[in-house]
Amino acid sequence: MVTKQIDVDVLVIGAGPTGLGATKRLQQVLENASWLIIDSNETAGGLASTDITPEGFYFDDCLNEALPKAEDWYEHQRVFFVRYDGRWVPYPFQNNISVLPKEEQNTRNVGERLNEIFMRPYNFKVWALSLSKMNATWLGERVAAPDLKLLTSNVILNKVAGNWGPNATFKFPAEGGTGGIWIAVANTIAKDKTRFGKQGTVVRVDADAKKVYLKDTEAMADTKLQQLCKPLFYSSTNVIGVGVRGKLPGRIGDKCWVYFPEDNCPFYRATIFSNYSPNNQPKKDTKLPTKQLANGYRPASSEPKEGPYWSIMLEVSESQYKPVNHDTLLADSIQGLINTELLWPEDEIVSTYVRRFDHGYPTPSLERNGALDEILPYLQQKDILSRGRFGSWKYEVGNQDHSFMLGVEAVDHIVSGAVELTLAYPDFVNSRANTERRLV
Repeated sequence: MVTKQIDVDVLVIGAGPTGLGATKRLQQVLENASWLIIDSNETAGGLASTDITPEGFYFDDCLNEALPKAEDWYEHQRVFFVRYDGRWVPYPFQNNISVLPKEEQNTRNVGERLNEIFMRPYNFKVWALSLSKMNATWLGERVAAPDLKLLTSNVILNKVAGNWGPNATFKFPAEGGTGGIWIAVANTIAKDKTRFGKQGTVVRVDADAKKVYLKDTEAMADTKLQQLCKPLFYSSTNVIGVGVRGKLPGRIGDKCWVYFPEDNCPFYRATIFSNYSPNNQPKKDTKLPTKQLANGYRPASSEPKEGPYWSIMLEVSESQYKPVNHDTLLADSIQGLINTELLWPEDEIVSTYVRRFDHGYPTPSLERNGALDEILPYLQQKDILSRGRFGSWKYEVGNQDHSFMLGVEAVDHIVSGAVELTLAYPDFVNSRANTERRLV
């Protein structure tokens, strides 16, 4: 059998945000060079994709060229809360201790108390790893540092702190969920430069020979690289979606995200996904049967009925230190929604969704930085730039916008030797609005 060989100057493996960022830049600056992007999935987006349930609910697993019109987006004010002790505490929790019970006046101002009731339990639910096994170099702008003067003032005046963080306001696609962004970006790339699906499945990389083998070839491992990667730790993420019939309850209102440090629910975060776009759920006149009541009982009638509808997306972490019972995960999550008063027992559930992502969070473990200091240079000396959420393994620059820029800056480094700011200086890029840096 004759194996077809394709020769390119630059090969991009993976069509997630980082790979798409790299190819967008390649398409702009390397007119005379050959390049190709490949991915084993038929659809671009990687971990930033969006799934649709059979009932029509969307659940997510400035790109002006991809979605250029104002009507392509909804803009939201960030409304995030922590559910603690039966009350809604505005996020970040540590900046809003004024909301806590007055009888805790003496203890809530002590660091250990906040660690006990929020930091330790919540972070274990997120990372599925004890904080004693994690480093602190990644924190930077990713975790709010309390302002003592502001805290004192807010406690005295009984005020809450305003929105914090780089996404105090954010935009969300009107159609197609987050995954729609990356599909739109992929559609701007020359089709003869893409190879998606089975034909884009990589089974072997011979770095020394600068060859990548696609399907139907014998796999080969780099023993040294495997050894270098052993210290890296990651957690898995289980995404659970619940579609509900009825009007959005007033107690939920315009909330976007809600965080859960307590053990009365398996999830660490709930996203009110129907608040992001009215197109994330079926239209009101769509008739759907009730699958079950929130309390697990069967509905009185199985006849399809009209809406309106709303939806919640939940995230549950998993690791060897925090196992998950997949047989009961959906039922446990729905019970958690009742326990936290996001659902009432009699609420009608019309759609459910469960998906496990083996690679969910790249954990900033104690060993991470030392391992990356060996892994990334080892690959780069073989002309391999490993970038992205799991390519460069830096959670602090692992959001979708970060990942896109990691790809853009990798190409700039190849072309001109430019410094990769996002990779090298996470705290710097996270502290800036970067309004002057646009990909046009």
